[in-house]
Amino acid sequence: MVLKNKLMLKKIVAFTPLFGALTFPLVVPITISKFGINYGILSALVISSLWFIAMLRTSEMPH
Repeated sequence: MVLKNKLMLKKIVAFTPLFGALTFPLVVPITISKFGINYGILSALVISSLWFIAMLRTSEMPH
């Protein structure tokens, strides 16, 4: 059970930077073109904040 949780955590740690790097450049320009610059800036702020929090929560620090 513990081994399965560690494997799942490693997958999440590996996926987090990829998710943010792909989501940000796709969502922000689409939001700007459909809803305007104000919502584009808001989406950029929300996505980058959530990405930063996720990166901090899943970071692996050396012991």
